[in-house]
Amino acid sequence: MKQAAGKRETFVVQILNTQNATWQGTVTWTDGQKTQPFRSALELIRLIDSALLEQAATEESKQPEQD
Repeated sequence: MKQAAGKRETFVVQILNTQNATWQGTVTWTDGQKTQPFRSALELIRLIDSALLEQAATEESKQPEQD
């Protein structure tokens, strides 16, 4: 897995409820200006991971190709 070179992202996590020993709420990706609901802590982690992968792919596509 390739890591971003010093790029940081900001997420706002709002926990609205706790059921079945896990969290439910919303996560807002401030740079991407997207808000997504989540139903478990695992789903929260997956949403954050997918947002980071999406950002990395966008940044790679903007960079000129090097030979």
